[in-house]
Amino acid sequence: MRRAVLATTGISALIVALLALKPHQLPALAGVTPRSPTTSQTPASASPGASPGTGTFTGDPIDTQYGTVQVAATLDNGKITAIKVLQAPDQNGRDQEIASYSLPRLTQEALGAQSAHIDAVSGASYTSQGYIQSLQSALDQAHA
Repeated sequence: MRRAVLATTGISALIVALLALKPHQLPALAGVTPRSPTTSQTPASASPGASPGTGTFTGDPIDTQYGTVQVAATLDNGKITAIKVLQAPDQNGRDQEIASYSLPRLTQEALGAQSAHIDAVSGASYTSQGYIQSLQSALDQAHA
């Protein structure tokens, strides 16, 4: 009886410790491939005298297994002030449901982190990866 209690306690502690771990980076997902842009991307609101990293930059459209994801990031002196989702998977009710709960979370995470180095939303792996890749391409343009 005593061994059973010790074994159960040990297993419970191990499970709690494993659940507390948080992954730091997403592995590359199969089926998520970036599509090259058809036109040259330029800052939408940048003027000749504007400082680098200021303006709205449109990220590449990223094709995922469930549809295309594309975002535009607005920066002010290199600081992300807003992110707008331009395209998201919406072919059926499930795609719309996933987008409705994952995209606001991803936007909040990116604004807090001030980068595209954010965690994926559970249950929205492909959408998250597409969002992250599109946001990174927008940020790359801002710093080019």
